[in-house]
Amino acid sequence: MRKIYYRDAVREALDEEMARDPMVMMIGEDIGVGDGTWRCSKGLYEKYGDLRMKDSPISESGIVGMGIGMALTGMRPIVEIMFSDFMLVAMDQIVNQMAKVCYMSGGQKNVPMVIRTTIGAGRAAAAQHSQNLNAVIAHFPGSKIVIPSDAYTAKGLLKSAIRDNNPVIVVEHRKHYSVEFDMPDDGDENLLLPIGKSVVVHEGSDVTVVANSFQVGQCVKVAKHLEKKKGVSVEVVDLRTLVPLDKETIIKSVKKTGRLLIVDEGYTSFGVAAEICAAIQDEVFYDLDAPIQRLCAPDVSIPFSPALEKLVVPNENTILAAVEKLL
Repeated sequence: MRKIYYRDAVREALDEEMARDPMVMMIGEDIGVGDGTWRCSKGLYEKYGDLRMKDSPISESGIVGMGIGMALTGMRPIVEIMFSDFMLVAMDQIVNQMAKVCYMSGGQKNVPMVIRTTIGAGRAAAAQHSQNLNAVIAHFPGSKIVIPSDAYTAKGLLKSAIRDNNPVIVVEHRKHYSVEFDMPDDGDENLLLPIGKSVVVHEGSDVTVVANSFQVGQCVKVAKHLEKKKGVSVEVVDLRTLVPLDKETIIKSVKKTGRLLIVDEGYTSFGVAAEICAAIQDEVFYDLDAPIQRLCAPDVSIPFSPALEKLVVPNENTILAAVEKLL
């Protein structure tokens, strides 16, 4: 094991893939001279130069459009969008171009590009910089979506995304960047994690909790607390990938525990948690000992006030209460 900050794990993945393949390059706002919004590309501009670390104007639609063009002509661009909220400005490029080229060309053209973006409340960034839009981008077919939960998955999933021949959106949580994690011994330049595979990160038998991104760590803490204090056995499933969704891992866990809680920072209505409920219902209905429950953000805009923001986003206390209620 070694200790590594999340942002450094992202930078290692970018550096190793750019060194491995000269067709890999980055484009985004402040990624070059400014080292990236979250300092994930620190030092890469000096190493790879302006042609491969391209600072862009403030135009998300233009950035994504350039990335699509590069991908269609043989490159493997990594497009950085500072906040997932800003992807809405580029939705035509993301939904109608990037995600549809392979389908509309009958498989004659691929778009091997990555969009890196961030989600997450908890930093008082207000309603236009704190949203979780995973359900929005997942609704449209044609792109894969991965959601790392720590430094290990951030590096392994990003490297796999860069090598994938399809468009992949990598969603990182902004509260992770300055957190230090343990990196297993295989967390070197050969680390590649499969896209489309969820993982059980805490074994249990009484209730299944499915989570993603920052919420995974919180759910594991709650699981350990319940195990120690009350003898309750909680199984935590880290989604890792939203599209394609690994239903089999979730179904297997729920058949064992008989109960399911889905924790997601997105809004409750029409969200990721609702889709997971619907996707697995047919397979687990007769195995359930209680109705499936969701713990998400309420259907209100994310407040600017830190005090109010804490009431909106799932946290260890609300997760604990939800598990106890389900039991």
